Amino acid sequence: MKGLSILGSTGSIGIQTLDIVRLHPDRFKVCSLAAGSNIDLLEQQIREFHPALVSCASPQGAADLQKRLSKRDPRPTIVTNAEIAATAEGVDLVIGGLPGSAGLVPSFAAVRAGKDIALATKEVLVMAGDLFMRTAREMAVNVLPVDSEQSAIFQCLQGNGESEIRRILLTASGGPFRDMPVSDMAEVTAAQALQHPRWKMGPKVTVDSATLMNKGLEVLEARWLFDLKPSQIEVVIHPQSIVHSMVEFMDGSILAQLGATDMRIPISYAMAYPERIASGTEPLSFPNVRNLTFMEPDMEKFPLLKAAFDVLEKNDTAASIILNAADEVAVELFLAGKIPFLHIHKIVLDALDSIPTEKTNTLEEVMAFHEEVVGQVRDRCASLL
Repeated sequence: MKGLSILGSTGSIGIQTLDIVRLHPDRFKVCSLAAGSNIDLLEQQIREFHPALVSCASPQGAADLQKRLSKRDPRPTIVTNAEIAATAEGVDLVIGGLPGSAGLVPSFAAVRAGKDIALATKEVLVMAGDLFMRTAREMAVNVLPVDSEQSAIFQCLQGNGESEIRRILLTASGGPFRDMPVSDMAEVTAAQALQHPRWKMGPKVTVDSATLMNKGLEVLEARWLFDLKPSQIEVVIHPQSIVHSMVEFMDGSILAQLGATDMRIPISYAMAYPERIASGTEPLSFPNVRNLTFMEPDMEKFPLLKAAFDVLEKNDTAASIILNAADEVAVELFLAGKIPFLHIHKIVLDALDSIPTEKTNTLEEVMAFHEEVVGQVRDRCASLL
C-alpha cells in the first residue's frame, strides 16, 4: 500500500486525488494532508481518510480545526507547516498540488526527504527548475508530472529516450477568449475569465489559461522536466482538448496522448506509475469527437505566451521568477476587481522590462528574490490604483 501526502488537499488536484483513493482503498493510504483556508472541507477529509498528520495554512485555522474534532473523531497531529506534511512518516508519494509559489518549499522538502513527487505545481520548476531537478536526481526520487500536457509528454516518452526527441508540442485550448476580438477583451470580468471552456480548475490557473500565461509556464516547466532546448518546444492551439500533447521523434514519428478532459487521468497515472489503474473517467467516444483542429497561437493577442518564450531563450532562472511573481500579483489584483483584464499582461511585461535579475543558485536565494519581486510589483501597482 502506497502512503500519500496530499499538498493542497482541498483544491482541485487534491479533491480529485482523493476521488482516486476512494476507488482504490487497497492501494493507497492517506498519511498526511495540507490545506489552505477551507477548514470545512478539510474537516470532512479528516473524518473520511484518517490522516495521521494535517497542516493548515494559519494558526487560526489549526485552532478552529482542533476545536471541531471531538474525542470520537480521528485525532491527527495538526501543524501549520506544509513541509512537515510533505515529509511525514509513512509517505511514499507526495501529491504536489499547492497553488503558485506556495508549493515551492514543501516540494523541495519532499524530494530532499527522498519522497517521490507527483508535481502539479508548475511554478516549482518555473522558479527553480534546474535546482529542483538536480536535487531530485541526487536523491534518486521520481518527479512525476501531473499537468495534463506534461503527463502526456511523459507518457509518450515511455520506452523512448529523451535524446530521440525532435520537438514536443504542448496543446492549449486557447481559453475562453480565443475567438474574442482584443477590443472586447478590455471589458472582460473575473466571472468570464473563470469560465474555462474545457477544464475545471482553481481560480489562479483558470485566469492564467485565459491569458495563455498557463501555457507559458508549462513551456518553462517542460524545459526542465524533459531537459529540452528552447527550439524543441512548441505550442499549438487545440480547442477540443482531446490531444493533450505530442512528441515528435528524430525519425519523424509523432506520438500523442489522447483522452477526456479529466484531470483524474494524469493524476491516477502519476499515483500508480508505472502501472495504470482505473481513474473513474468516462471512456472517450470518438464518434462524438467529430473533428480535431490545430492552429498557431496568436502571440500579439496573448503577449504573455510570447514573454514566456522570450524568458526561455534567456535561460535565466531569475527572469522566470520575475515572470511568475508579477503574474501572481496581477492575477490576484484582477480577481479582486482592482485592475482590468488587459492590465495583467501590462504588469507582467513592465516587471520583466524594469526589474533587474539577481543570482538565484539556492532555494533561499530563489525565495528571497521572489519575495523581493512581489514587493516591487505590489508597490508599482499601488501607485497606479
